[in-house]
Amino acid sequence: MKIEEVKKSFAMPIHSPSFSKGPYQFRDREYLIINYETDLEALKRVVPEPLELDLTDGPIVKYEFINMPDSDGFGSYCESGQVIPVLFNKKKGSYVHLMFLDDIAPIVGGREIWGFPKKYAQPQFRVDKINKDCLIGILKYGELEVARATMGYKYEQLDTKPVQESLGQDNFLMKVIPDVDGSPIICQLVKYNLINTSVKEAWTGPVGLQLFSHALAPVADLPVKRIVSGLHFKSNLTISKGEVVFDYLK
Repeated sequence: MKIEEVKKSFAMPIHSPSFSKGPYQFRDREYLIINYETDLEALKRVVPEPLELDLTDGPIVKYEFINMPDSDGFGSYCESGQVIPVLFNKKKGSYVHLMFLDDIAPIVGGREIWGFPKKYAQPQFRVDKINKDCLIGILKYGELEVARATMGYKYEQLDTKPVQESLGQDNFLMKVIPDVDGSPIICQLVKYNLINTSVKEAWTGPVGLQLFSHALAPVADLPVKRIVSGLHFKSNLTISKGEVVFDYLK
């Protein structure tokens, strides 16, 4: 294999990358998002400068379950994690704190391309099999349950326009990749956006959320003090290319 051929490689393994080149389009992507109030000091410990906390509505965390049944290059999978409202240069956005999912391709691709904080786990998001009037979100890390969410199924329909507008906000990630000696060779604050968005339907209703302590899936480090609201919606969208907005090593 010639040097020029090697330089055209996209990802590892170079002869059979773990994910495709994209674009990364998602169809029928289904969300359950629970907004809850947490401890302010705990938020300060996990959000990196130069991001600032957006405390317009208080110290809020968005706990998410997402079904992605039809995603180009990544397969069909489920995801769960925490997103934090932030400000960057006084503009509103979201910082992706933790993500857990059950599919290797988006774990590898998400980390290598953008810097998504993805770990392998066993999330579920579905309608209750017995009482079919309830949405259920469950996150297991190995044997143990670390998050449990419930929401009344399609209680109150919402206008889709505000939901679609919220999808247009900037999203931020910490991309950290070590060099061969273990020292960081990439340490960047990355911005990405969701584009080509269309929200098909949106709902709210009664919600519940419990988080359980786990050493390697520390979602409970941002404890639930008060549940604010719940949102259930379905959409189509594309993940844009990333942009480095702050380089910590320069």
